[in-house]
Amino acid sequence: MPKRTKAEAEATREALLDAAEVIFLERGVSRTSLEQIARQAGMTRGAVYWHFKNKSDLFHAMLERVKMPLRQLLDDVEDPERPNEPLESLRRATLHVVERLQRPRSRRVHTILFHRCEVASDVDVLNLHEKLANECYDTMVERFEQARERGTLTESVEPEIATRMLMSMLVGLMYDWLRNPESYDIGDVGPRMINTFFGRLVHV
Repeated sequence: MPKRTKAEAEATREALLDAAEVIFLERGVSRTSLEQIARQAGMTRGAVYWHFKNKSDLFHAMLERVKMPLRQLLDDVEDPERPNEPLESLRRATLHVVERLQRPRSRRVHTILFHRCEVASDVDVLNLHEKLANECYDTMVERFEQARERGTLTESVEPEIATRMLMSMLVGLMYDWLRNPESYDIGDVGPRMINTFFGRLVHV
């Protein structure tokens, strides 16, 4: 029975997060109440407070379902036959980010993060974006510095500048495509942009 109870509690939590995705996407974060989320899930507001302290706590839990730290992505995509090629690992990880973005849940949550999450809301959006950016920045700089040490990063680009360029391109691509996904095929355009970028950085 305890196992069943735990499973039921987890199912309730997931249903609330599913409902939050729907309402946040439709109304925006600041105009969504916990009561509306509970109603969308067919539950009471008490059920929401049983699992989440507040809207911000619920929002972060929703984000965690699709978030994959860049460092973990790098570990997952690193080619075992080419373990010491940081530029190739970064390229493959960036391609994987674009691939994951096209999955329905990831697309919904990132649309909320980029386009439905007003600054004046219950969620500290600016701090959240800053935290996510810093996590990516530190990891990218580390890899570009490794590439510089191995002589594979072109000498004309510093690791910090390469990182800023890659982050600007990736965030801009995500923001632009999520604004109007029908305007172009990110599955085609994204890899072409990424491969062109890394092709210019390799020292020959």
